[in-house]
Amino acid sequence: MYTANTMATAIETLGLSLPFSSSYPADSPEKQGECIQAGEAIKVLLEKDIKPLDILSREAFENAITVTMALGGSTNAVLHLIAIARAANIPLSINDFEKISERVPFLADLKPSGKYVMEDIHRVGGTPAVLKYLMNQGFINGDCLTVTGKTLAENLETVPDLSDNHEIIHPVDRPLKSSGHLRILRGDLAPEGSVAKITGKEGLVFTGSAKVYDCEEDMMAGLENGEITKGSGGPGMPEMLGPTSAIMGAGLGKDVAMLTDGRFSGGSHGFIIGHITPEAQVGGPIALVKNGDKITVDAENNRIDLID
Repeated sequence: MYTANTMATAIETLGLSLPFSSSYPADSPEKQGECIQAGEAIKVLLEKDIKPLDILSREAFENAITVTMALGGSTNAVLHLIAIARAANIPLSINDFEKISERVPFLADLKPSGKYVMEDIHRVGGTPAVLKYLMNQGFINGDCLTVTGKTLAENLETVPDLSDNHEIIHPVDRPLKSSGHLRILRGDLAPEGSVAKITGKEGLVFTGSAKVYDCEEDMMAGLENGEITKGSGGPGMPEMLGPTSAIMGAGLGKDVAMLTDGRFSGGSHGFIIGHITPEAQVGGPIALVKNGDKITVDAENNRIDLID
């Protein structure tokens, strides 16, 4: 699930946007009608004196994280939701993502790792139908206030149930993965944590010899020159869509794990671990890794370690 769709569904789940806003196709009549509905909603918010901080509760953030896990959202959700929570003075950390990931199954077969796109979710009921399903299964709290002036549960009361007979959203008793795809890994290389995107298709444990690069450009050049082969990995900087796409394009998605203190695009997939802290620039242990060092990534035990 790409970053834009990830954050749109998270914002709708938080209660800061109108129901269906994250799943209406951009060129649909419903999206045009939403413009009128937005004006009506603003009027209600003014009349009831509802402000963003009235909506942004701890429970609302937990709901947003839950939906991100169930739908296979981008690693960028970790950055954005923590930043929004900080602005709202709501305590939120990667530990909360870790706890919720352990209890929420990965249900949506969406790109880039899956087959379907957001418009397919619209076709089977849209984001509200997904929220209603998760609420009925006990995964999200329906008592949170939203921009409609109603609670999430009140918004979902008249929403049709999620359609049956499709493989877009799997039922909780037949998930794509029994826990969330975003894993918080710690260990020798990431004592303060890191964020891995592990859907399960690429496996849950990876061990390989390190191939070290100090920037994205060097890593891309190394890949083009054939320096990266099965069993290698390479860290980089800023958003790593180019390197992860190149690794997948080279047919190495299941044979190469990428570790970085940078971040990823929502379009990135494969065995990828980012946000490693402390960062190399401030003396984090990732800066000490040398070519040929053996590293194990273990998404079952949430560890990332140098091994002898």
